[in-house]
Amino acid sequence: MESISNINLSSLADTAISLSSAFFLGGLIGLERQYRQRTAGLRTNILVAIGAAIFVDAANRLTGHDGAVHVMAYVVSGIGFLGAGVIMREEGNVRGINTAATLWASGAIGACAGADLILEAGLATLFVLAANTLLRPVVSFINRQPLDTDSVEVTNSVYIITPKHAQKIALKQFIDTLEGAGFQTQDVEVHQFGSDEVEIQAVLTASAVNGAEMDALIATIAAKDYVNQAFWSPSTTD
Repeated sequence: MESISNINLSSLADTAISLSSAFFLGGLIGLERQYRQRTAGLRTNILVAIGAAIFVDAANRLTGHDGAVHVMAYVVSGIGFLGAGVIMREEGNVRGINTAATLWASGAIGACAGADLILEAGLATLFVLAANTLLRPVVSFINRQPLDTDSVEVTNSVYIITPKHAQKIALKQFIDTLEGAGFQTQDVEVHQFGSDEVEIQAVLTASAVNGAEMDALIATIAAKDYVNQAFWSPSTTD
């Protein structure tokens, strides 16, 4: 049985070192992303790093087996398309990235098993399970911390609701008020709001703002002529 003949404890130790390095280094990147509340956080980055390590480590073990290595290359790209299928965007939020990364890592484990690298596949499974279970409390702890607007990469948007017939006047005084308060806009969009009103959204270039200052600015904007409603909203979605 080729799977038995492929058992090499020295090589298995090398695999453990590779996966441990991928786990640690991917975790360093993931911690920084998780702290900044990005979509691909701690577990996602670790899973991607582990998956890549599994593929490369298995390819190193299969040197001389050109057919198997080529098949593994196709698996890498194929799992990428499969992962893209589980990523969804709902109301501006991206969901399913961790699932996609898990699928990709699972594909790597399957490739190892198919190449008769049974112990390597089992070890890789333990690392993936650790990323999805043991790290969950760490992610929950980070997400429960108060949002530090000086560190988190945030996109701030200011909105007004105005009558459709006064759209141009309201837009001009809206932008003038923002610029007068020292805020520059990187994008302005107008959306239909009911039958007689429009919503004007101004995306600010500043990534960090003072909440009290923004609330005071919103009160000033809301008091302007033709402004029926005014509010602002931060977003950390990529």
